[in-house]
Amino acid sequence: MTTTDTKVLIVGAGPAGAGTSFFLTKFGIPHVVTDKASFPRDKVCGDACSGKTALVINRANPEWLSEILGKPGDFLPSWGIKFVAPNGRDLDIPFNPNRTPESKAPGFTVPRLDLDDFLFRKMAAPYCTILEQTTIDEIDQHKDGVTVIADTKGNKTRINAAVIIGADGDKGITRKHFMPAGEESPRSYAVGLRAYYEGITGMHPDNFIELHFLPEMLPGYLWIFPLPHGRANVGVGILSEVIRDKKINLREQMLAAIRNNPNIAPRFANATLIDKIQGWGLPLATERRPMSGDRFMLVGDAACLVDPFSGEGIGNALYSGMLAAMAINEALPANDLSAAFFKTHYDDVLYKRLGDEFRISTTLQRLCKYPWLFNFVVNKAYKSKSLRDTISCMFTDMDLREQLSKPSFYFKILFNK
Repeated sequence: MTTTDTKVLIVGAGPAGAGTSFFLTKFGIPHVVTDKASFPRDKVCGDACSGKTALVINRANPEWLSEILGKPGDFLPSWGIKFVAPNGRDLDIPFNPNRTPESKAPGFTVPRLDLDDFLFRKMAAPYCTILEQTTIDEIDQHKDGVTVIADTKGNKTRINAAVIIGADGDKGITRKHFMPAGEESPRSYAVGLRAYYEGITGMHPDNFIELHFLPEMLPGYLWIFPLPHGRANVGVGILSEVIRDKKINLREQMLAAIRNNPNIAPRFANATLIDKIQGWGLPLATERRPMSGDRFMLVGDAACLVDPFSGEGIGNALYSGMLAAMAINEALPANDLSAAFFKTHYDDVLYKRLGDEFRISTTLQRLCKYPWLFNFVVNKAYKSKSLRDTISCMFTDMDLREQLSKPSFYFKILFNK
């Protein structure tokens, strides 16, 4: 068995692992990245990337973001979102109401197969060693660091690291090893299905992503996200406890909406399903949970950071990876890789920056259980440009977004104040 020594071991080479690697490289910190797959590889996802994704990529290397924005045929720029209320009325909300010809799209859509491969290729650097097709069989946490046994196509390697980063998802070995099971709330998980179609009609000319809040799916929704080359990502996401309590067959419910919903079915009349329908779990950030300890940190889905309302995971994964690398950059010179240090420099920092967003999204998720309230807001906004502009600003201003969770907001709408 060969032995490798490194400062940092990252388990998982998706967006969370890549984000960590990018910034470790910027700080000149040697690290090893392992992944059980060989890239390019697919990952079931909604394929929508928010401004948070663009922000982290730009901080890692502005040329990378320019490369993405310069390839609209591969990374489709998205300028807004369409909400469709339970009563069928739709509402277009541009992300940037004051857009100019020089404006850059705040977000984009791209298949995860392509996005993850793009990020994976950017990890190549003198400070980064990548091991594909590698599983982690054992983890030994001790006072001098963390030792793992890695298996690369039958070849065993002992990797000694000062600190380990779990970027291998909520079902990966790192979360299972470092975090006790059975503490998750029933509201902390959702189930999503994804399908790829081509030939869907009625897409917005500015590539707005669509969220359809169908009565039978509340508090979840059906989405239609335009993709490059005339394709679209179509899927549904619903809380696991709702699926269990109502005994929902998610696949049949999604296909029934595509066949029968009067706003959706005509658009699929000549559409073709180009791949099988696949599902995955969504570990939601509905409550604050520990994400670190002595000599380890969890990032992305391993830290349960999926937005409870929008389902966004890519941007939060990249962002958490960036913060984890920043914490390591402070911890190594201080020779302090303790749970207390990482809680202060990683957990607390992440929740200071994203905690309000998670809290508001959790509230919005719960409000979606009331279709009359959703219909009410969309009906009012449909008639009021000022209200539409206010809702648009809520996507970039957290203080405004918080108003959605307050009764006074709906009182003002009711009385046109």
